[in-house]
Amino acid sequence: MDESRIAVVIEDEDDIRSLLSTVLAQGGFVVHGAATGEEGVELVRLHDPLVTTLDVNMPGMDGFEAAKRIRAVSTTYIVMLSARTEEIDALQGLEAGADDYVAKPFRPRELRARIDAMLRRPRQHLAAPPAGSEASVTSPADTPADGEWLEHAGLRLNPAMRVATVDDADLDLTRSEFDILADLLAAGRRVRGKSDLAMMLRGDIYAGSDFVSDSDARAIEVHVANLRRKLGESPAAPRWIETVRGVGYRLTAS
Repeated sequence: MDESRIAVVIEDEDDIRSLLSTVLAQGGFVVHGAATGEEGVELVRLHDPLVTTLDVNMPGMDGFEAAKRIRAVSTTYIVMLSARTEEIDALQGLEAGADDYVAKPFRPRELRARIDAMLRRPRQHLAAPPAGSEASVTSPADTPADGEWLEHAGLRLNPAMRVATVDDADLDLTRSEFDILADLLAAGRRVRGKSDLAMMLRGDIYAGSDFVSDSDARAIEVHVANLRRKLGESPAAPRWIETVRGVGYRLTAS
């Protein structure tokens, strides 16, 4: 077993904590459990886990506050679990630093698959140096050796370097926000459906299946809403991301 595969499970209900620990142990993790947010934050500090699962509704420090404290000290993948499925709850969880928001009751196999998909994505958030003044034009001199820049209306993104800027200002994006933005920039004016984006985030782990749950679609809506907020654009008059009603998203016309 790879001892670097450490997980922390923060859950106040004993049976659910035991189930989560079993699922992660079957995936090759050494698991440490905590019944409170305070204890869980300390376990993350102590063990520097690769993955942390976090319940929202706990006595004392709730999951949202615990996620913020964890994110301040660790790049661990955070999977937030909750019976609360309203969009505002998912948004709050993602804004607190969670990488995924899974509704209870959950299917162990699906949770394991979502975690496996996250492990294939970079852990770090990197800031980009200021972009050149002519952001609408890419020349060989402007293109870094380890990857090309994707650009649109003052927005620049380098998938290989994991950096993004808008109007020469650095963007602080979560992993999911970055990957969605990169996917939309690469697609251009082609529409990317919510199901397409959801399967992209989970790494096409459901081979041969295009099933996307309502929870998956809602998570994409939340990620895009959060991305728009960070970009500073209005859905009613978008500069970069256009909503195609009932389908998904695409870049605005140049």
